Amino acid sequence: MALDPITALLDVGGKLIDKIFPDPAQRDRARLELLAMQQNGELEQVRVQLSAIVAEAQSPDPWTSRARPSFLYVVYVLLLWSIPMGVLTVFRPEAAANFTAGFKAWLSAIPEEIISLFGVVMLGYIGGRSWEKVKGAAR
Repeated sequence: MALDPITALLDVGGKLIDKIFPDPAQRDRARLELLAMQQNGELEQVRVQLSAIVAEAQSPDPWTSRARPSFLYVVYVLLLWSIPMGVLTVFRPEAAANFTAGFKAWLSAIPEEIISLFGVVMLGYIGGRSWEKVKGAAR
């Protein structure tokens, strides 16, 4: 039997509320807030956004389905690059300083809107993966 997306969101939200709020009065207020969100249609909006993300992840087009994870790999490579840069700093500090200054200038040239967009995309990806796990589609 397929879970209603709103019911699934309420279930996950209820479990989070139970873990976050140890005080029963606070827990009850948080549950009422979650139900109010459902009545206001905010949860439906979240469900629509998550369904678009899930649809992209299930797309047969390799670029569409792998774009976000591929970008994560780029970030991982940049983080791992710090290891050889640390070694370079020991043996050729001036070269490492020049490289670091150039890389910093390059990163500073990226508009703030792009950085914000990346944050939104990553939050959406995390939300989509969580939604898949709630539905039991992802392993």
